[in-house]
Amino acid sequence: MSVETDHRDAPRELLELYDAALPVVYGYFTRRCGDRATAEDLTSETFLAAMDAARRPAPPPITVAWLIGVARHKLADHYRRRHDRFSVPVAELPETDPVDRWDTELDRIVAESVLAHLPEHHRTVLALRYLDDCSVPECAQLLGRTVHATEALLVRARRAFRSHYPTPEGGTP
Repeated sequence: MSVETDHRDAPRELLELYDAALPVVYGYFTRRCGDRATAEDLTSETFLAAMDAARRPAPPPITVAWLIGVARHKLADHYRRRHDRFSVPVAELPETDPVDRWDTELDRIVAESVLAHLPEHHRTVLALRYLDDCSVPECAQLLGRTVHATEALLVRARRAFRSHYPTPEGGTP
């Protein structure tokens, strides 16, 4: 298959994938933005960028996992553009005693910092599994991996996370 044929087929692949990928991409943003309008805008930007990439002479493989990668970049761009970019969106914390709220908030901040310093493939699988609440088979499908390979990646990612997470004394384990 020539590069020109790939160039013509990639936009079609994206259009064929659109119905299945739209709820995944939109869900990715709604869980991270907390604002429906922003999630819709970022979803739109993601698919526009994907179509631009699909029209290039050597387009990337068009998969849901690739679209999530594009979405991650759009989300990062969005937060870079914001004036309050030092706040990171996360799911609402459960109600706790006022004394416990600070510890919970501090744990969340530390966890986000550790996560931000991990390699991208570790961040992605941990976010899909624990932030997006995807099952291991769902993570595998989104990442384009086998379930066994995804389980192994999760083990390595959790180990890397734990090794960088500070102990109560302030060091790392």
